[in-house]
Amino acid sequence: MSESLRGSSPHAAHRPKFEYRRPPEFGATAPVRHPVVVVGAGPVGLAAAIDSRLKGLPVVLLDEDDIVSIGSRGLCYAKRSLEILDRLGCGDPVCSKGVNWNVGRTFFHAREIYRFDLVAESDHKRPGMVNLQQYYIEEYEVDRARAVGVDLRWKNRVVAIDPRPDHVRLLVDTPDGRYAIEAQWLIVADGARSPLRRLLGLDVEGKVFRDRFLIADVVMAADFPAERWFWFDPPFHPGQSVLLHRQADNVWRIDFQLGWDADPDAEKRPERVIPRIRAMLGDGREFELDWVSVYTFQCRRMAKFRHGRVLFAGDAAHQVSPFGARGANSGFQDVDNLAWKLQLVAAGRAPDRLLDTYSEERIAAADENILNSTRSTDFITPKSGISRVFRDAVLELAERHDFARRLVNSGRLSMPTIYEDSALNTRDTDAFAGALVPGAPAADAPLERGGWLIDALGGRFQLLLFADDPGEVPRPAVDAFAVLARLPIPVEAIVIARRAGAAVANARVLVDAKGVAAERYDGRAGTVYLIRPDQHVAARWRRFDLAGLRAALGRATGHDAEV
Repeated sequence: MSESLRGSSPHAAHRPKFEYRRPPEFGATAPVRHPVVVVGAGPVGLAAAIDSRLKGLPVVLLDEDDIVSIGSRGLCYAKRSLEILDRLGCGDPVCSKGVNWNVGRTFFHAREIYRFDLVAESDHKRPGMVNLQQYYIEEYEVDRARAVGVDLRWKNRVVAIDPRPDHVRLLVDTPDGRYAIEAQWLIVADGARSPLRRLLGLDVEGKVFRDRFLIADVVMAADFPAERWFWFDPPFHPGQSVLLHRQADNVWRIDFQLGWDADPDAEKRPERVIPRIRAMLGDGREFELDWVSVYTFQCRRMAKFRHGRVLFAGDAAHQVSPFGARGANSGFQDVDNLAWKLQLVAAGRAPDRLLDTYSEERIAAADENILNSTRSTDFITPKSGISRVFRDAVLELAERHDFARRLVNSGRLSMPTIYEDSALNTRDTDAFAGALVPGAPAADAPLERGGWLIDALGGRFQLLLFADDPGEVPRPAVDAFAVLARLPIPVEAIVIARRAGAAVANARVLVDAKGVAAERYDGRAGTVYLIRPDQHVAARWRRFDLAGLRAALGRATGHDAEV
């Protein structure tokens, strides 16, 4: 990615510098071994460090830089990522500072051909998307990482790696010289170019797209609504595509398709960028050029995300085109999947093979993202005359026909992966309606007194039992709640009731005052769900069965038998 930064821009002004401190290992007689070391302090690495720390694991985070990222970079954070950030303790500042949006509009030439709404139904805590410059995300995560006790080490660059059966040894370069450090588990989140991946001789496989795009972040006081606008072949940039997004601080992100033959160094010069923006916005609108970058993109992934005690996450493990906002969003979901498994394995409460399912589940997610991202790219940038004729015909029809709108692909936006084929699932034996199959992420719903169901879930295994009244929960189930709480891998019981009532021993009671949770979970009285620590469904039944629950818990934690 080729970049340019103007000295007076908000990006330049918002560059907090983090303090380098001499690592304590310089005074040690032998390398110190740490339970978890994370390499890379981008959004994904910081999330991995926070989540691991919240689960009780001491964490060292190494980064070769001492500042947040330049430019907007990662921009669109999907509802599922916002729920994960809520669980990590970073969701409120992100949503308060960012630009919330749900509506996207698509144009062909100068005409709007259709629009969509990411959250067509009400009663969700978070919007479909929040736009926020990546440097803000990183700053909020750094604050949170400090608060939970992550050992943050800036200007610490890993220059050698030696994986061993029971740990990983790293050689780290700093302003004070080099030192060795050992990790029982190493999480690699050092970006698409991943120096550690190269040090290990590992590679990514896939497709590099022969096209170039210009990002121009522009500061202007515009009255455009907070929506995603995408143009195919607009009159101000004929033959190409353009994307417009609003960000915080009156910064607007514009992506111009340039074509493969464009000179990246020439295209990011102000004398080339400013006329493009004026052609789009009109001569009368004042703006300041903030940050410029020219990029190409690829859809690739590693063959495996786990290599012994080395675990890859985010762009270090997989890369997609920016269409659909799947980069950082899929990275947050990597961390969400990994941290609870690492906690159980590190504590000896789950077999080592549970970490293999991190690779398996997130490779399935990466393949899904790569497929959708490739389809988006092929539609946006057709590489043959026939492909362009087909695309333009679809766009013409989309203005009047619903069937054609389903074929328009200006970047199918990030959706959480359903781990439908995961070995950790217990298959349905009872009939259910709705989308919450085993492997699906839990659905949100409003609770009494302004609470949200999604905030009550995550961080541990949980059992949801639906009831009309808390007093109607069967006595055997109440007695079993105490058994579940004392298991080697504890399960917290939550009763979701349609109305308030008496307390239930060994369980939390949540009141589904509007009935939304019961509707979304198809939760008749007596229905039971087992929810994983990453808020995904592990199993569900129409009646409480302690033996079935223990067997499902065993399966969900990689054991051969019930826990």
